[in-house]
Amino acid sequence: MVNAPAQIQSDQALSPAQTLWDMAAEDMAAVDALITERMQSPVGLIPNLGQHLVGAGGKRLRPLLTVATARLCGYEGTDHHKLAAAVEFIHSATLLHDDVVDESALRRGKKPANLIWGNSASILVGDFLFARAFNLMVETNNMDALGILSHASSVIAEGEVQQLAALRNLSMSEDDYMQVIKAKTAALFAAATEVSPVLAGKPASEREALREYGLKLGLAFQLVDDALDYGGFESALGKSVGDDFREGKMTLPVIRAVKAADKTEAEFWHRVIVDHEQSDVDFETAVSYIRKAGALASTMDLAKEFSRDAADALGVFPKSPWRDTLQNLAAFVVARIS
Repeated sequence: MVNAPAQIQSDQALSPAQTLWDMAAEDMAAVDALITERMQSPVGLIPNLGQHLVGAGGKRLRPLLTVATARLCGYEGTDHHKLAAAVEFIHSATLLHDDVVDESALRRGKKPANLIWGNSASILVGDFLFARAFNLMVETNNMDALGILSHASSVIAEGEVQQLAALRNLSMSEDDYMQVIKAKTAALFAAATEVSPVLAGKPASEREALREYGLKLGLAFQLVDDALDYGGFESALGKSVGDDFREGKMTLPVIRAVKAADKTEAEFWHRVIVDHEQSDVDFETAVSYIRKAGALASTMDLAKEFSRDAADALGVFPKSPWRDTLQNLAAFVVARIS
Protein backbone atom coordinates (compact mmCIF):
# COMPACT_ATOMS: atom_id res chain seq x y z
CA MET A 1 0.00 0.00 0.00
CA VAL A 2 1.42 3.36 -1.05
CA ASN A 3 1.76 6.04 1.62
CA ALA A 4 0.42 9.53 1.11
CA PRO A 5 3.09 12.25 0.79
CA ALA A 6 4.34 13.70 4.06
CA GLN A 7 2.80 17.09 3.29
CA ILE A 8 -0.62 15.48 3.28
CA GLN A 9 -0.03 13.13 6.20
CA SER A 10 1.24 15.84 8.53
CA ASP A 11 -1.61 18.32 8.05
CA GLN A 12 -4.94 17.50 9.66
CA ALA A 13 -6.58 20.16 7.47
CA LEU A 14 -5.84 17.96 4.49
CA SER A 15 -7.98 15.07 5.72
CA PRO A 16 -10.07 14.91 2.49
CA ALA A 17 -6.83 14.48 0.55
CA GLN A 18 -5.74 11.76 2.97
CA THR A 19 -9.13 10.08 2.56
CA LEU A 20 -8.78 10.19 -1.21
CA TRP A 21 -5.28 8.75 -0.92
CA ASP A 22 -6.58 5.91 1.24
CA MET A 23 -9.39 5.17 -1.20
CA ALA A 24 -7.03 5.22 -4.19
CA ALA A 25 -4.07 3.55 -2.46
CA GLU A 26 -3.89 0.53 -4.78
CA ASP A 27 -4.17 2.71 -7.88
CA MET A 28 -1.54 5.15 -6.64
CA ALA A 29 0.85 2.29 -5.84
CA ALA A 30 0.55 1.24 -9.47
CA VAL A 31 1.09 4.83 -10.63
CA ASP A 32 4.16 5.22 -8.44
CA ALA A 33 5.59 1.96 -9.79
CA LEU A 34 5.09 3.22 -13.35
CA ILE A 35 6.72 6.55 -12.53
CA THR A 36 9.76 4.78 -11.07
CA GLU A 37 9.97 2.37 -14.01
CA ARG A 38 9.63 4.98 -16.74
CA MET A 39 12.07 7.38 -15.12
CA GLN A 40 14.89 4.88 -15.62
CA SER A 41 17.57 5.46 -18.24
CA PRO A 42 21.10 4.17 -18.93
CA VAL A 43 22.10 7.83 -18.74
CA GLY A 44 22.58 7.98 -14.98
CA LEU A 45 21.99 11.72 -14.62
CA ILE A 46 18.39 11.32 -15.79
CA PRO A 47 17.07 9.03 -13.02
CA ASN A 48 19.22 10.76 -10.40
CA LEU A 49 17.92 14.22 -11.22
CA GLY A 50 14.39 13.01 -11.89
CA GLN A 51 14.23 11.14 -8.59
CA HIS A 52 15.41 14.26 -6.75
CA LEU A 53 12.22 16.02 -7.81
CA VAL A 54 9.67 13.26 -8.37
CA GLY A 55 10.88 11.27 -5.37
CA ALA A 56 10.66 14.33 -3.13
CA GLY A 57 6.99 13.62 -2.75
CA GLY A 58 4.94 16.72 -3.21
CA LYS A 59 1.20 16.31 -3.13
CA ARG A 60 0.84 14.04 -6.21
CA LEU A 61 -2.53 15.77 -6.44
CA ARG A 62 -2.86 15.77 -10.21
CA PRO A 63 -2.35 12.01 -10.77
CA LEU A 64 -4.49 11.34 -7.70
CA LEU A 65 -7.28 13.29 -9.38
CA THR A 66 -6.94 11.18 -12.50
CA VAL A 67 -7.29 7.85 -10.69
CA ALA A 68 -10.03 9.14 -8.37
CA THR A 69 -12.15 10.53 -11.19
CA ALA A 70 -11.64 7.32 -13.15
CA ARG A 71 -13.12 5.40 -10.21
CA LEU A 72 -15.91 7.97 -9.96
CA CYS A 73 -16.73 7.11 -13.59
CA GLY A 74 -16.70 3.38 -12.85
CA TYR A 75 -13.63 2.69 -15.00
CA GLU A 76 -12.36 -0.86 -14.47
CA GLY A 77 -9.26 -0.97 -16.68
CA THR A 78 -5.63 0.02 -16.00
CA ASP A 79 -4.95 2.71 -18.59
CA HIS A 80 -5.78 5.38 -16.01
CA HIS A 81 -2.51 4.43 -14.29
CA LYS A 82 -0.57 5.34 -17.43
CA LEU A 83 -2.41 8.61 -17.87
CA ALA A 84 -1.94 9.50 -14.20
CA ALA A 85 1.79 8.84 -14.49
CA ALA A 86 1.85 10.94 -17.67
CA VAL A 87 0.14 13.79 -15.81
CA GLU A 88 2.78 13.64 -13.06
CA PHE A 89 5.61 13.61 -15.63
CA ILE A 90 4.14 16.66 -17.38
CA HIS A 91 3.84 18.47 -14.06
CA SER A 92 7.38 17.50 -12.98
CA ALA A 93 8.82 18.60 -16.32
CA THR A 94 7.22 22.02 -15.97
CA LEU A 95 8.61 22.33 -12.43
CA LEU A 96 12.13 21.57 -13.63
CA HIS A 97 11.81 24.21 -16.34
CA ASP A 98 10.16 26.70 -13.97
CA ASP A 99 12.97 26.46 -11.44
CA VAL A 100 15.46 27.50 -14.12
CA VAL A 101 13.33 30.49 -15.09
CA ASP A 102 12.32 31.48 -11.55
CA GLU A 103 15.68 30.87 -9.83
CA SER A 104 13.88 29.63 -6.72
CA ALA A 105 15.94 28.48 -3.73
CA LEU A 106 13.43 25.82 -2.65
CA ARG A 107 11.24 23.22 -4.35
CA ARG A 108 9.15 20.71 -2.39
CA GLY A 109 11.20 21.63 0.66
CA LYS A 110 14.50 20.78 -1.05
CA LYS A 111 17.14 22.57 -3.08
CA PRO A 112 15.95 22.70 -6.72
CA ALA A 113 17.62 20.33 -9.15
CA ASN A 114 19.09 23.15 -11.22
CA LEU A 115 21.07 24.41 -8.21
CA ILE A 116 22.62 20.94 -7.85
CA TRP A 117 23.08 19.74 -11.44
CA GLY A 118 22.85 23.03 -13.34
CA ASN A 119 20.31 24.67 -15.60
CA SER A 120 21.14 22.71 -18.73
CA ALA A 121 20.68 19.34 -17.04
CA SER A 122 17.36 20.41 -15.50
CA ILE A 123 15.98 21.59 -18.84
CA LEU A 124 17.08 18.43 -20.66
CA VAL A 125 15.74 16.06 -18.00
CA GLY A 126 12.51 18.04 -18.07
CA ASP A 127 12.37 17.36 -21.81
CA PHE A 128 12.96 13.66 -21.10
CA LEU A 129 10.00 13.60 -18.68
CA PHE A 130 7.79 15.25 -21.29
CA ALA A 131 8.81 12.56 -23.77
CA ARG A 132 8.06 9.81 -21.25
CA ALA A 133 4.62 11.35 -20.68
CA PHE A 134 3.84 11.11 -24.38
CA ASN A 135 5.11 7.51 -24.50
CA LEU A 136 2.60 6.61 -21.80
CA MET A 137 -0.25 8.44 -23.50
CA VAL A 138 0.35 6.66 -26.80
CA GLU A 139 0.36 3.27 -25.07
CA THR A 140 -3.29 3.73 -24.08
CA ASN A 141 -4.31 3.83 -27.77
CA ASN A 142 -6.85 6.51 -26.87
CA MET A 143 -6.59 9.43 -29.28
CA ASP A 144 -9.03 11.58 -27.30
CA ALA A 145 -6.98 11.24 -24.13
CA LEU A 146 -3.79 11.93 -26.08
CA GLY A 147 -5.40 15.03 -27.56
CA ILE A 148 -6.52 16.32 -24.15
CA LEU A 149 -3.12 15.95 -22.48
CA SER A 150 -1.06 17.10 -25.48
CA HIS A 151 -3.23 20.21 -25.81
CA ALA A 152 -2.81 20.90 -22.10
CA SER A 153 0.97 20.65 -22.49
CA SER A 154 1.02 23.34 -25.16
CA VAL A 155 -1.35 25.57 -23.17
CA ILE A 156 0.90 25.27 -20.09
CA ALA A 157 3.90 26.39 -22.13
CA GLU A 158 1.93 29.35 -23.48
CA GLY A 159 0.93 30.33 -19.96
CA GLU A 160 4.52 30.25 -18.76
CA VAL A 161 5.63 32.43 -21.66
CA GLN A 162 2.75 34.82 -21.03
CA GLN A 163 3.75 35.06 -17.36
CA LEU A 164 7.37 35.71 -18.33
CA ALA A 165 6.29 38.48 -20.70
CA ALA A 166 4.28 40.09 -17.88
CA LEU A 167 7.16 39.98 -15.40
CA ARG A 168 7.62 43.31 -13.60
CA ASN A 169 4.70 44.84 -15.51
CA LEU A 170 2.70 46.91 -13.01
CA SER A 171 -0.06 47.50 -15.57
CA MET A 172 -0.95 43.81 -15.84
CA SER A 173 -4.73 43.46 -15.57
CA GLU A 174 -6.68 40.98 -13.50
CA ASP A 175 -8.06 39.48 -16.71
CA ASP A 176 -4.56 38.88 -18.03
CA TYR A 177 -3.54 37.35 -14.70
CA MET A 178 -6.51 34.98 -14.77
CA GLN A 179 -5.59 33.90 -18.30
CA VAL A 180 -2.06 33.12 -17.10
CA ILE A 181 -3.11 30.93 -14.17
CA LYS A 182 -5.81 29.25 -16.24
CA ALA A 183 -3.11 28.24 -18.71
CA LYS A 184 -0.12 27.47 -16.50
CA THR A 185 -1.94 25.70 -13.65
CA ALA A 186 -5.63 25.03 -14.22
CA ALA A 187 -5.17 23.52 -17.70
CA LEU A 188 -3.36 20.46 -16.32
CA PHE A 189 -5.89 20.01 -13.51
CA ALA A 190 -8.67 20.12 -16.11
CA ALA A 191 -6.90 17.64 -18.37
CA ALA A 192 -6.12 15.31 -15.45
CA THR A 193 -9.83 15.02 -14.65
CA GLU A 194 -11.22 15.13 -18.20
CA VAL A 195 -9.30 12.07 -19.41
CA SER A 196 -11.12 9.82 -16.94
CA PRO A 197 -14.61 9.98 -18.48
CA VAL A 198 -12.99 9.63 -21.89
CA LEU A 199 -11.37 6.35 -20.81
CA ALA A 200 -14.64 5.18 -19.28
CA GLY A 201 -16.66 6.04 -22.37
CA LYS A 202 -18.92 8.41 -20.47
CA PRO A 203 -21.25 10.95 -22.13
CA ALA A 204 -20.22 14.50 -22.98
CA SER A 205 -22.10 15.89 -19.97
CA GLU A 206 -19.88 13.97 -17.54
CA ARG A 207 -16.74 14.81 -19.48
CA GLU A 208 -17.62 18.52 -19.35
CA ALA A 209 -18.50 18.30 -15.66
CA LEU A 210 -15.15 16.75 -14.76
CA ARG A 211 -13.27 19.21 -16.94
CA GLU A 212 -15.08 22.05 -15.13
CA TYR A 213 -14.25 20.47 -11.77
CA GLY A 214 -10.55 20.25 -12.60
CA LEU A 215 -10.41 23.73 -14.12
CA LYS A 216 -12.06 25.46 -11.15
CA LEU A 217 -10.05 23.39 -8.68
CA GLY A 218 -6.85 24.41 -10.46
CA LEU A 219 -7.79 28.08 -10.38
CA ALA A 220 -8.55 27.89 -6.67
CA PHE A 221 -5.27 26.03 -6.06
CA GLN A 222 -3.17 28.67 -7.83
CA LEU A 223 -4.94 31.59 -6.16
CA VAL A 224 -4.19 30.03 -2.78
CA ASP A 225 -0.55 29.51 -3.78
CA ASP A 226 -0.26 33.15 -4.80
CA ALA A 227 -1.82 34.26 -1.52
CA LEU A 228 0.45 31.96 0.47
CA ASP A 229 3.50 33.62 -1.05
CA TYR A 230 2.57 36.73 0.96
CA GLY A 231 0.74 35.18 3.89
CA GLY A 232 1.88 31.62 4.50
CA PHE A 233 4.72 29.38 5.57
CA GLU A 234 7.27 27.50 3.49
CA SER A 235 5.93 24.21 4.88
CA ALA A 236 2.53 24.96 3.39
CA LEU A 237 3.83 26.40 0.13
CA GLY A 238 6.57 23.88 -0.66
CA LYS A 239 8.84 26.65 -1.90
CA SER A 240 10.39 29.79 -0.46
CA VAL A 241 7.90 32.36 0.81
CA GLY A 242 8.34 35.63 -1.06
CA ASP A 243 9.64 34.04 -4.28
CA ASP A 244 6.97 35.73 -6.38
CA PHE A 245 7.86 39.10 -4.87
CA ARG A 246 11.59 38.66 -5.41
CA GLU A 247 11.01 37.61 -9.03
CA GLY A 248 8.72 40.57 -9.71
CA LYS A 249 5.71 38.40 -10.58
CA MET A 250 2.38 40.14 -10.90
CA THR A 251 0.01 37.94 -8.93
CA LEU A 252 -3.50 38.89 -7.84
CA PRO A 253 -2.55 40.12 -4.34
CA VAL A 254 -0.02 42.52 -5.90
CA ILE A 255 -2.33 43.60 -8.73
CA ARG A 256 -5.05 44.51 -6.24
CA ALA A 257 -2.63 46.23 -3.85
CA VAL A 258 -1.22 48.32 -6.70
CA LYS A 259 -4.74 49.29 -7.76
CA ALA A 260 -5.48 50.55 -4.23
CA ALA A 261 -2.08 52.21 -3.68
CA ASP A 262 -1.59 55.81 -2.62
CA LYS A 263 1.32 57.85 -3.97
CA THR A 264 3.89 56.48 -1.49
CA GLU A 265 2.77 52.91 -2.04
CA ALA A 266 2.74 53.35 -5.84
CA GLU A 267 6.35 54.56 -5.72
CA PHE A 268 7.26 51.56 -3.58
CA TRP A 269 5.69 49.10 -6.03
CA HIS A 270 7.40 50.74 -8.98
CA ARG A 271 10.79 50.50 -7.27
CA VAL A 272 10.52 46.88 -6.12
CA ILE A 273 8.68 45.46 -9.15
CA VAL A 274 9.56 47.57 -12.21
CA ASP A 275 13.04 48.76 -11.18
CA HIS A 276 13.56 45.52 -9.25
CA GLU A 277 15.43 47.32 -6.49
CA GLN A 278 14.69 45.46 -3.27
CA SER A 279 16.11 45.63 0.23
CA ASP A 280 15.83 43.10 3.04
CA VAL A 281 12.83 44.85 4.57
CA ASP A 282 10.86 45.37 1.37
CA PHE A 283 9.06 42.03 1.46
CA GLU A 284 7.53 42.81 4.85
CA THR A 285 6.52 46.22 3.55
CA ALA A 286 4.89 44.59 0.54
CA VAL A 287 2.95 42.23 2.82
CA SER A 288 1.73 45.18 4.92
CA TYR A 289 0.51 47.05 1.82
CA ILE A 290 -1.21 43.94 0.49
CA ARG A 291 -2.96 43.37 3.80
CA LYS A 292 -3.93 47.05 4.04
CA ALA A 293 -5.60 46.79 0.62
CA GLY A 294 -7.45 43.65 1.68
CA ALA A 295 -5.83 41.90 -1.27
CA LEU A 296 -5.06 38.65 0.55
CA ALA A 297 -8.61 38.33 1.81
CA SER A 298 -10.14 39.16 -1.57
CA THR A 299 -7.82 36.70 -3.32
CA MET A 300 -8.93 33.99 -0.92
CA ASP A 301 -12.58 34.94 -1.44
CA LEU A 302 -12.16 34.36 -5.16
CA ALA A 303 -10.40 31.04 -4.48
CA LYS A 304 -13.34 29.96 -2.33
CA GLU A 305 -15.75 30.92 -5.10
CA PHE A 306 -13.89 28.71 -7.59
CA SER A 307 -13.74 25.95 -4.97
CA ARG A 308 -17.53 26.03 -4.62
CA ASP A 309 -17.93 25.99 -8.41
CA ALA A 310 -15.70 22.92 -8.60
CA ALA A 311 -17.77 21.04 -6.02
CA ASP A 312 -21.01 22.05 -7.73
CA ALA A 313 -19.77 20.71 -11.08
CA LEU A 314 -19.85 17.17 -9.66
CA GLY A 315 -23.59 17.41 -9.09
CA VAL A 316 -24.24 15.49 -12.33
CA PHE A 317 -22.83 12.36 -10.69
CA PRO A 318 -24.84 10.24 -8.26
CA LYS A 319 -23.87 10.47 -4.61
CA SER A 320 -20.96 8.15 -3.77
CA PRO A 321 -17.85 8.11 -1.57
CA TRP A 322 -15.76 9.18 -4.60
CA ARG A 323 -18.01 12.15 -5.40
CA ASP A 324 -18.27 13.24 -1.77
CA THR A 325 -14.52 13.12 -1.18
CA LEU A 326 -13.73 14.98 -4.40
CA GLN A 327 -16.22 17.67 -3.41
CA ASN A 328 -14.66 17.90 0.05
CA LEU A 329 -11.24 18.17 -1.54
CA ALA A 330 -12.36 21.25 -3.45
CA ALA A 331 -13.26 23.03 -0.22
CA PHE A 332 -10.06 21.83 1.32
CA VAL A 333 -7.71 23.32 -1.24
CA VAL A 334 -8.51 26.75 0.19
CA ALA A 335 -7.87 25.62 3.78
CA ARG A 336 -4.08 25.85 3.39
CA ILE A 337 -4.06 29.54 4.31
CA SER A 338 -6.84 29.44 6.95
